[in-house]
Formats: sequence, structure tokens, C-alpha cells
Amino acid sequence: MPIVIGCDEAAFDLKEAIKAYLISLGQEVEDMGVYDKSPVLYPDIALKVATAVADGRFERGILICGTGLGMAITANKVPGVRAATCHDVYSAERSRKSNNCQILTMGARVVGVEVAKTVVRAWLASEFEGGGSTAKVQRMIEIDEMFHGKRDASQEGGSCSV
Repeated sequence: MPIVIGCDEAAFDLKEAIKAYLISLGQEVEDMGVYDKSPVLYPDIALKVATAVADGRFERGILICGTGLGMAITANKVPGVRAATCHDVYSAERSRKSNNCQILTMGARVVGVEVAKTVVRAWLASEFEGGGSTAKVQRMIEIDEMFHGKRDASQEGGSCSV
């Protein structure tokens, strides 16, 4: 499963560490920036990654900024995307198992490299469990559609065309 990743300048070092970690696990990774520590508007990076996930080019993405919060807020503006900020294993697992989250966001000013690796590993290992959460995720999709219009519901994971 290829992973798309992006960050702002505040998270460049953590993104590079996570990218290397993913590659060491045998993951294919596409880096959508940034490629140095020059200042950027992180919403632009979040939009690129979230759109790539929503379009179905990638099943999952990782976004990193100072706190992870701005990336999540921006990614969640893209129809069909569910992004969650997770800084611990439990939240990472639940974001996948209960909410079928496709994008993990983290804050480089919140977690260190080793914790971030642990969170990423747990997130990648987790899959949507369905069950009682199915109706809740379906309701999230319906609410998304109320504001963004209908999308192709046949695409697993809430992907859409934007």
C-alpha cells in the first residue's frame, strides 16, 4: 500500500525520519513536500495530500506540521477525507478501527521521532473493524455529502473525486 506524506517546514526533520522509517518497513512512499526548511503555507501541502487520497491515488496519507492540528483541519475540508491527529498508539488504532481514518496527522513539536514511529506503526497495522462503527462512519459520509454533494459511494474508505 503506497503512502503519501507531506509536511511544513516545522516538521521537515520528522517527516524525513518517518519517510525513512516507512521505506525501511518496505512501504512505497510518495513525498509531496516540503523538501527543505523554507517557509510554506501548510494548508497547501495538506490539500495536495488529502486530494491524492480522496482521488484514490493513495489509500492512506501522513501529514506533519508543528502540532498536527492545522493539517487535520485542512485535510478534513477535502470531501471524503477523514484525518485525525494522533500522538499515541491508542488514538492511532482507534482512528483506523472505529473511524476508518485515511490520513494521520502528527505534530513535530508534540512527539519525538521514536514515539512518532510507534504511532505510525500502530496506525498502519490497524484496519477498519466495521461492526457498530459502520453506521457511524456511514453517517459521517452522509454529513460530508450534505455539504459537498454526492460522491462515488462505491469507493472503499470514503474516497471521492474533487
